[in-house]
Amino acid sequence: MKKFEPISIGLSVASVICMLSVLTFNSSIGVWIMFSFGSTALILFVFHESEFAKAKNVFFGHLISIIIGILFNQYMGISTISLGLSVGLSVTAMMYLRVVHPPAAANPLIALFADVSYDFILFPVVSGSIVLIVMSSFINRTILGRKPKKTKTNSTRVLKNFNPKRKTNR
Repeated sequence: MKKFEPISIGLSVASVICMLSVLTFNSSIGVWIMFSFGSTALILFVFHESEFAKAKNVFFGHLISIIIGILFNQYMGISTISLGLSVGLSVTAMMYLRVVHPPAAANPLIALFADVSYDFILFPVVSGSIVLIVMSSFINRTILGRKPKKTKTNSTRVLKNFNPKRKTNR
């Protein structure tokens, strides 16, 4: 790690979150930020080469998880069962669809505790995810000088080894 890398990464995360905040407070369109985006920003800059930082994982992980959370909110309401099942189902869906993004596992909790509606899918989830992906890609490539690498991480191997149809002999 370079001496000033944590500072440049911290400033990069701050700039993305500030942009989402500016869009939220100065736009009449809607909310562009939610709690789990802080963790997403960390992954996009600190673990930028990981499977979890891929654009498809960020976008679809957040999208799937918030939809599940909203559906649980609409049909079950908040309870100990709905909180647990919604997060569990989100993790399961992300794994099956191979779009695991750990911060997105918090989205069902956000949906249930904040009692959000279907509008929340577009603003902030879809819009905010796109801003995070575009800005982090731009900053990582141009300002931080990072080039995307084609490496397989441990998380990739874990997901590739995940085969729900595989039978084990016991």
